[in-house]
Parts: sequence; C-alpha cells; structure tokens
Amino acid sequence: MKRIFWAISATLLISCFSIQTSWAQLKRFSIGPYVEAGFPAGDFNKTNKTGIGAGIGADIKLIAGLGVTGSVGAMYFAGKTFTDAQGNQVKGSSLSAIPVRVGVKYSLISILYVKLETGAANYIRNNSGSAFILAPSVGVRLLGLDVSAKYEAWMKDGNLGFFGLKAGYNF
Repeated sequence: MKRIFWAISATLLISCFSIQTSWAQLKRFSIGPYVEAGFPAGDFNKTNKTGIGAGIGADIKLIAGLGVTGSVGAMYFAGKTFTDAQGNQVKGSSLSAIPVRVGVKYSLISILYVKLETGAANYIRNNSGSAFILAPSVGVRLLGLDVSAKYEAWMKDGNLGFFGLKAGYNF
C-alpha cells in the first residue's frame, strides 16, 4: 500500500512540475494593448497640452530577470494658446506621431522592473520626419497588468520631452 501511495505521489509531483515548467515556457512571450498619457516638460509644456496615446506592446523574457521589449502606437499632443516674447497670443501646433520603440527590461524583484527603450517617433500630419526616442522607465507588472512611469525625450532639431504614465495588459 505504501508503494502505491509513494508511486502516485511521485507521479503527481512530476506531473505538476512538468505542467508548471511548460506553462512557464509559454509565458516567456507576452503581447497586449496599452494606453498612455504624456505630460510635456520644459519648452514643450509652453506650446502643447497633455498628450494621449495607445498602442500594442510585447515582452520577451530572456534569462535571470532580463528581457527585451517592443511597442508601436500613436501619440497626440494638442497645441495650446500661449503668449510669445512680444506679448502676442499664439496657438501652438498640435503634434501627432507614431512611436516605434525597442528596449531592454530588467526585473529588480518579481513585480518591479526598470526599462530603457529607444526608437523613432515618426511624425504625421503637419510635421514631417522622425525623431530619435530615448525613454527610461520604472514599472510594476502584476499578473497581466503592467503600469509604468517614464521620462521620454524625442530628439530632432532640439528636444521634446515629457513625463509619461503607461498602463497595459499583457496576454
């Protein structure tokens, strides 16, 4: 009787370990939608309002807390009315872009991570060309929910910088 008990226990233990290992292998890649808000900083704050954006992001886990990320989306900053150096009321132009980012992500503890992304913000509508993106961030990922805070700089003929909050869900 004891042999049967130990055989069944060993089989169940091996089965549970195998299922958990295969599940972990499946979760090495995740993809999902996100929304974000951008709060302009510096001179960018004088000409543009808070930006909004949405897109899709992906994570690939590599080794020991290290992973790579990528995302593509759309971002819009409305122009706002401001007073120029001569005292005239001027309407700032809106800014629309399609940011494409890739980066590295390192988990400090199981749910807390730091990330550094780079890429290109491809301007659309009134603006043309692309800007280089540099965006360090810190975030929390709990189950599929991913929330991060960042500072993002778009560099083309000067810098456009903003603080951002990003929330997404990864499947």
